[in-house]
Amino acid sequence: MSGSLALTTLGAELTRAQFDRIRELMYAVSGVHLRPGKEALVRSRLVRRLQAVSVTTFGEYLGLVEGEASRLELRRMVEALTTNKTSFFRESDHFHVLREHVRGVVNGGGRRIRLWSAGCSSGEEPYTMAMVLEETVRPVPGAGLRILATDISSRALRRARAACYTARALADVPLPYRGTAFERYATSPRHGWRVRRELRAMVRVAQLNLAGAWPMRGPFDAIMCRNVMIYFDEPMRRQMIDRCWDLLAPGGLLFVGHSESLGAIEHRFTYRRPAVYAK
Repeated sequence: MSGSLALTTLGAELTRAQFDRIRELMYAVSGVHLRPGKEALVRSRLVRRLQAVSVTTFGEYLGLVEGEASRLELRRMVEALTTNKTSFFRESDHFHVLREHVRGVVNGGGRRIRLWSAGCSSGEEPYTMAMVLEETVRPVPGAGLRILATDISSRALRRARAACYTARALADVPLPYRGTAFERYATSPRHGWRVRRELRAMVRVAQLNLAGAWPMRGPFDAIMCRNVMIYFDEPMRRQMIDRCWDLLAPGGLLFVGHSESLGAIEHRFTYRRPAVYAK
């Protein structure tokens, strides 16, 4: 890319009409509701896409997005505007609740435990689930653990499948797990950490648009859909909650983010504790 193109792109103006059209496309494709006031964020994230496809204005970019038969750039736009913030042991109290729930299920009769991490991003959440539950499930005859990890972002899913993380990413992992759940790997010029093969085998990573069809079948013993619904409007949140209910086993748990109370939405779940609901 020439320096002049980069400078021209950096100065590209995003008009209100263009921002509104991007909002419409995002909602239609992913269900994500971009609220007014996010113009600066949208512009800063999409400037790189303008540079990547060698256009200098948002008008040209939207023309490309809407005129491309393959819809490839539309998918890349959605990825650029999708937040993938996550970490190991995020909202760690949830994993204590999950472990006690799974312990009760497997002690009631050894069987395979099925869990879903909806909006798994780069994999830290489902691999945390595998870490804390392996020691609960392994000693019980006939028990097993399978975790479905889904996200809309192809970029995030590539990282989740690789399961390779920096030492900084492991900062919130308790010391005992650092020694048992990870193995060193070398990449020039740095070293990193990869989730141990036995734990990776428990997690199936797949692409899923939560606003589209859900092809998987239940029942799941627990669903973690945390810090996801904040990006949707109320009708979409209500629909997602109903669909989670349908996929959960009786007594199964739904975990949401601590900023995502279901109190303002009509639902069939029973409140258990902050951000934890039972079917």
